Amino acid sequence: MAENEQQLADEGSAEEYYNRGWRHFAGHDVLQDDLEALKWLRKAANKGHTKSQNVLGAMYATGHGGVPQDDVEAAKWFRMAADRGLAQAQHSLGAMYYYGSGVLQDYTEAVKWFRRAADQGLAQAQHDLGVMYADGRGVSQDYVVAHMWWNLAAAQGNDEAREKRDIISKILAPSQVADAQCRAREKMKEIH
Repeated sequence: MAENEQQLADEGSAEEYYNRGWRHFAGHDVLQDDLEALKWLRKAANKGHTKSQNVLGAMYATGHGGVPQDDVEAAKWFRMAADRGLAQAQHSLGAMYYYGSGVLQDYTEAVKWFRRAADQGLAQAQHDLGVMYADGRGVSQDYVVAHMWWNLAAAQGNDEAREKRDIISKILAPSQVADAQCRAREKMKEIH
């Protein structure tokens, strides 16, 4: 890279840093280069770019992209993006609390983060929140609420949620299923 081009890139916005990092990470119009991708993504993340923070969290969680697998570092980056409202990062942080990866296992915290992502309409978070209610982890066990969350996720094409909703429908009274469906319609209005 020419010195002038490097200087302009160094003075760029977080979005420009993210785009440059993503291009190097994916090999779009440039040679795929994990170290170069990491450099630019970290610059963007340090400027508060939530997508970059989330990508760094995913890189550390999986050990891909030229970084060692490190759940503590992953949780740090996911939390930054989650605190700024990024649904995918909120879901990832919830999963880390659920499994105790990089943080102490805490079902109540998992529920909190799953709910934030689910309230934004993220289907996987809605599925996982349904699991928490069905199992009574971090919340009181409530099959009606589990059905509601699975219904919302199923409406977005989540087949696993659809299967769980259909199974739980068989053990609920018809009035409970109707209540869960009503709650799902109301929640859908809140989300959209």
